[in-house]
Amino acid sequence: MINIGDPPASDFNDPLGVLSDCHRRVEHFLQLLLTVTQQAQGGELAPDQRAALEAGLRYFAEAAPKHTSDEEDSLFPRLRACRHPEVRAALAVVESLHADHLRAEPAHQVVDELGRRWLADGRLPADSVRTLSETLRQLAATYQRHIAIEDTELFPLARRALDTAAVAELGQEMARRRGLRVGSGPR
Repeated sequence: MINIGDPPASDFNDPLGVLSDCHRRVEHFLQLLLTVTQQAQGGELAPDQRAALEAGLRYFAEAAPKHTSDEEDSLFPRLRACRHPEVRAALAVVESLHADHLRAEPAHQVVDELGRRWLADGRLPADSVRTLSETLRQLAATYQRHIAIEDTELFPLARRALDTAAVAELGQEMARRRGLRVGSGPR
C-alpha cells in the first residue's frame, strides 16, 4: 500500500530516482480514483471508498503538483540548457511532456471538483459520473504514455547528460519544495 507522505524508495541524492518513485504514486492514486468511480458509480460511498477517494484527491491536490514543478521548474530547464548532443536531439520530447502537463491541469481540476462534490453531497449525478470516469480514463492514458517516456527515455538520458552539480542542484530544489534538506529524512 502506498500512502501520501511515505518515504520514497530513492532519496534526494538521487533526484531522478525520486521522480520515478513519484510516478508509481501517480499510477497508484489514479487507479484508486478509477476503482472507486467504477465501483460506486456515483452512489453512496462505503467508508473504504470514501477514504480512497479522499486520499486520491489529496495526493493530486498536494503532492502531484510538486512532482510537476520538479520537472517543469528544475529538470526541464536544465535539459533545455544542456549542450549534450543526445539532449539537443530530445528537446521535442521535453516539449511534448511539457504539453502533457498543461493538458492534464484542467483535467485534474475537473476530477477534484467532481470528487469533492461527491464527498460533500454523498452522491454524484449520472452525467457527472460519466464526466469523472471519462476524465480519469483520459488522464490514465496520458500518464501511461507520459510516464513510460520519462522512465525509459528522458530520465536515463538526464542521468547520462547532466553533470554531478546539476543533479545535486536538482535534488536540492526538489527537497526544498517538500520542506526538506538533502540528506535529511522526510518530515
